[in-house]
Amino acid sequence: MHHPAAMRVLLVEDSQRLQRTLSTALRRSGYAVDAAGDGEEGLWRAQSDDYDAMVLDLMLPKRDGLSVLSELRRQGRTMHVLILTARDTVDDRVRGLQAGADDYLVKPFALEEFLARVQALCRRTYGGKQTLLAVGDLEIDTIARTVRRGAVKLELTVREYQLIEYLAQRRGEVVSRGEIEAHIYDAKVDPMSNVVDSAVCVLRRKLAVGDAAPLIHTRRGFGYVLDVLPAALAVTR
Repeated sequence: MHHPAAMRVLLVEDSQRLQRTLSTALRRSGYAVDAAGDGEEGLWRAQSDDYDAMVLDLMLPKRDGLSVLSELRRQGRTMHVLILTARDTVDDRVRGLQAGADDYLVKPFALEEFLARVQALCRRTYGGKQTLLAVGDLEIDTIARTVRRGAVKLELTVREYQLIEYLAQRRGEVVSRGEIEAHIYDAKVDPMSNVVDSAVCVLRRKLAVGDAAPLIHTRRGFGYVLDVLPAALAVTR
């Protein structure tokens, strides 16, 4: 199953066991995941960060899922929301959808079904997203998740692929280390670590096919730009 890159998911679920199971499944599929165990924490996280999708249980301590959802929509937050409900009643589902949910799943559900629903929501987030991205002789197929530089297919890890796709989506823009961390890694990244710089360094090496021109450029103190630049402007270290 192919997953969109650089996707951040907020999981609000009070069952520790289910929270662990779903978090692990999402991370293994390449998503960055933050989790909350009650409605108040879920609402706070959803308000303080930028998520591509939110998985929200309706039965939560402190503040129920419907009120969390209604409040987020009232504030104009548009992230896609998948609600989880143990009660398969039409009323429950209708109220959830009326409150602004995009989809719902009734417990118990299969993990494959869950992942497919989250994937569908994330795809919707990038509704206008092209499936083929090209920057110079670099070509990224976002469905097959393959990257080519000219005729050479690059062998990338999940994280490296997420990084190159994210930079390509924002071609020509300066993307800060913080933005890269937020979209590709979850909240557990040590703020002092140089994980982003290391990933960019490895990616640059892999993109250096033959005498091809550098595509990832450093803007000191600001971040990175992926683009074809005239040699005079390229600062590649």
